[in-house]
Amino acid sequence: MSTSIPSTTDLDTAATEQEVAQCREAYDQLREHLGRVIVGMEPMIEQLMIGMLCRGHCILQGMPGLAKTLLISSLAKLIDMSFARIQFTPDLMPADITGGEVLEEDRTTGKRVFRFVQGPIFHHLVLADEINRTPPKSQSALLEAMEERQLTVAGKTYALPNPFFVLATQNPIEVEGTYPLPEAQLDRFLLKILVNYPEREDEIEICRRQTGGPVIEMKPIMTTETLRSMQSLARRIIVADHVMEAAVDLARMTRPDDARMPSSIAPYVQYGGGPRASLAFIKAAKARALLKGRHHATTEDIAAVARPVLRHRMVMTFNAETDGVDVEDVLDRLLAEAASPTRNGKP
Repeated sequence: MSTSIPSTTDLDTAATEQEVAQCREAYDQLREHLGRVIVGMEPMIEQLMIGMLCRGHCILQGMPGLAKTLLISSLAKLIDMSFARIQFTPDLMPADITGGEVLEEDRTTGKRVFRFVQGPIFHHLVLADEINRTPPKSQSALLEAMEERQLTVAGKTYALPNPFFVLATQNPIEVEGTYPLPEAQLDRFLLKILVNYPEREDEIEICRRQTGGPVIEMKPIMTTETLRSMQSLARRIIVADHVMEAAVDLARMTRPDDARMPSSIAPYVQYGGGPRASLAFIKAAKARALLKGRHHATTEDIAAVARPVLRHRMVMTFNAETDGVDVEDVLDRLLAEAASPTRNGKP
């Protein structure tokens, strides 16, 4: 792909048909190569690419053995990004993530000096495996890195690589010995992606590939510069006023204190998505439109990204637990209500 990185003035202009076509071609090649080792995960691949084009971080939630780590590491190899996996455990310390200063002796002067040794966070793509298995003190080591893309250690600030992504995984069934992420940290993840069991035919193909045939080696087909160019291009995707209004209204429909919230979900939602949800809708819709080969976002794009944008930003009430209603049920009702021509006369 030969798309150049737009200048500051270019960001004020709409993406051209040629640029969009080049981006779509690069994405198709990426999917094709991933398909050689990953079977039946097209929705997850698309959502991960949306997150990357938005310069956002993602949570992947699914049972063990569903190729979450394989997908992420393969993606890093294809885009020629440095990759690090951090296994989060109860005894993990912040310095194990960020790195720290070590005392060394300067052989030329004989003096002892401190030298900063970088931790695994200093990579393009960081897999935070089972992020909810470590206490909040260690979880918080990621906050500055995720938000500011820099780290401050011992009063000194260190820039992180560009691009930089944190992809975290969670096991949905293990709750003993875990530390749920606080809402403030969850809100910093752009998307929460559910990784489900494969279809029967896909599982047969997985068994066939894993138990026979040659081992496929992933080689780079895209550079980080190309990815940065695609990120800049995604910002130039057009969003009409009615699409932006639809995104903001959908986010506001999740808030109990807003008149737009449907009465059918009001008893089950304690807190809804804040302004970051509205921003995530717009960014993700732009990125999805680009991956679909369009230079403008639509309300269909907003609806398509609604679940990964909202599922980790909504806090359920005790009534939801007692009635057996989870966030996916609430999102079903919310999206059905949002798609209804008449929404109880509400704007």
